[in-house]
Amino acid sequence: MAESREGKVYLVGAGPGDPGLLTLRGRECLERAEVVVYDRLIDPSLLAYAPARAECIFVGKESEHQLLDQEEINRILIDRARAGKAVVRLKGGDPFVFGRGGEEAEALVEAGLAFEVVPGVTSPVAVPAYAGIPLTHRQLSSCFIVVTGHEDPDKSEPRVDWEQLARGTSTLVVLMGMANLSRIAARLIENGRRPDTPVAVISHGTRPAQRTVLATLADVADRTRDARLTSPSVVVVGEVAGLRERLAWFDNRPLFGRRVLITRTREQAGTLAKLLAERGAIPIELPTIRTEPPADWTAVDRAIQSLDQYAWAIFTSVNGVRYFFERIDFHGLDARALKGVRLGAIGPATAGALGERYLRVDFSPGEYVAEAVVEGMKRFVLAGQRVLLPRAQDVREVLADGLASQGALVDDVAVYQTRPAGDAVFAQRLFDEHQVDVVTFTSSSTVRNLVRLLGDRARDLLRSVTVAGIGPITCQTARDLGLAVDVEATEHSIPGLVAALEEHLAAVGSERKE
Repeated sequence: MAESREGKVYLVGAGPGDPGLLTLRGRECLERAEVVVYDRLIDPSLLAYAPARAECIFVGKESEHQLLDQEEINRILIDRARAGKAVVRLKGGDPFVFGRGGEEAEALVEAGLAFEVVPGVTSPVAVPAYAGIPLTHRQLSSCFIVVTGHEDPDKSEPRVDWEQLARGTSTLVVLMGMANLSRIAARLIENGRRPDTPVAVISHGTRPAQRTVLATLADVADRTRDARLTSPSVVVVGEVAGLRERLAWFDNRPLFGRRVLITRTREQAGTLAKLLAERGAIPIELPTIRTEPPADWTAVDRAIQSLDQYAWAIFTSVNGVRYFFERIDFHGLDARALKGVRLGAIGPATAGALGERYLRVDFSPGEYVAEAVVEGMKRFVLAGQRVLLPRAQDVREVLADGLASQGALVDDVAVYQTRPAGDAVFAQRLFDEHQVDVVTFTSSSTVRNLVRLLGDRARDLLRSVTVAGIGPITCQTARDLGLAVDVEATEHSIPGLVAALEEHLAAVGSERKE
């Protein structure tokens, strides 16, 4: 990325909040950055695109507090670029729309440094769109105007001509106007805008925490205050704001605004978090377990050395696949070592993990539990056949015992073990502060270890939230520990868990569980 000896600065717009709105060019710049200078409104997940070795510098600014002033930020950009670094200045929205990107570009020009502007999806357009408000509409508005609401509209010589804006019929988009909202509305009414003009105030737009208040110029300040909306917010004034009631889509998603606790391992949380976020939920990761290799590889190594003697290898989890093949690789082998071995898998995720290694599953049960494997394997002749079960340590014996009862010679080897994880203080604070609406459990170990983190208060704390389990074994563990289970997935998979949660919440409505 560095195209000169003195480096280069990339002024990158990160979009208004939803990390999915970062442009492809913006991502390319981050992936090759040596320094990232970022603001308060940047979604932290975007920093993951930068190399691990990149220097990340927070220069967050708020309306009432500024960590570094603009001159100091300019100095950081110049110093790092002169040191030969590829510098990404990551800014919310678009760098040239109320982002002071123009000032930073001027400083770079004066310093004789190369720079590039990477436009971003700008909040005046994106935030209303996520609220179901088109800024133009053939019958209602042919243009829109974007203004800052940061300055006091009552000062003697305002830079924003509120009198002129009030006379027009254009859609008016006000940024950074929450502090002055009552005065802005009053000035518009005084200068000719109808008091019943529709107004929408959108807080934390494009994020799962997005909230919108529909009002009129006459009551927008009171209604916004009563709703306790906070910055950052975008205010839309004009007839198009009234279209929200028909066109709202983002906050009409089935899990919108629900704060869902994910208790599975950090490595596996991503799939569930992504599905929840797509449906509007706010995923909260609290891994209550972690996985690690077994204390002793002897049994696994013995099985690997005699793979040609097995008729079947049955995998019960993605983790089992991962750790087994890591050990296969350790021995300098690959998937060809399983030549002639038939493969079984519990669940589509496990089958998918094998598929990523170009291995096709010969058997997968309709239900994703050990009992279904035992029943399904009855159609194969197992008597005298060796069967390998590479799975977790200290699991139920149902599968091994059931296959053995059919005459199979079962080698049940632990390729990984599960250990407790999580911060008890953080976990309890989440519940004490009512930051959780739903708790999801994807295994019995996640249940046991969340209960461990919450201690003696576990039952009371979990009584006020929706408890959702991935299947009957997990849910029974929860019940055995005194928890009331609200949702049990009929399809024992991550998509099945999310679908069951959607169905339950649609049935019970939006009220918090008491």
